[in-house]
Amino acid sequence: MGHDDFISRLRASRWGAMLALLTILFGFGFGGAFGAFEDSLREGLTARAEVVRDTVYQGDTAKMKSVVDKSWSYYKRAHLHGGAIGAVALGSILLLAALRRPPVLARRGVALAAGLGGLGYSLYWMLAARAAPGLGGTGEAKESLAWLAIPSAGLLMLGLAAVMALVGRELFARAERAPT
Repeated sequence: MGHDDFISRLRASRWGAMLALLTILFGFGFGGAFGAFEDSLREGLTARAEVVRDTVYQGDTAKMKSVVDKSWSYYKRAHLHGGAIGAVALGSILLLAALRRPPVLARRGVALAAGLGGLGYSLYWMLAARAAPGLGGTGEAKESLAWLAIPSAGLLMLGLAAVMALVGRELFARAERAPT
């Protein structure tokens, strides 16, 4: 396989690759924000809960603290998902580019599904963290963002399953015979 062939196949997946890299940047950037702004990020979650202390939490400070603490763990989940899912999506896209058989349209669609799914799912956890204190719970936050979580997770799983199928097809299919 020549270098130019690989680059040509990778170009078909360029938008998915860029989304995967953006997902990794999101994850790493969010982690950096923890180091630089942890106190203000935590205070922001608490402030969102304080606004609705009397209405949503009915003055229950313990419940409010529990939701804020769980929201903080969702922030961490967004950070970890961004780095991990972004790396898996990028690795899958690079593997896809190494394959000879898939047509350009298949490469483009699979790469886009993996990249967009990874970014959407990572953003979902950050948005759920931000919404939960004002809604009174993480369950409510997740439910309010199902419109993002379900399609993003679906795209991600579809992209990974398609890469697995294409890799299987390429690696386990009979080798083409060289002309004699």
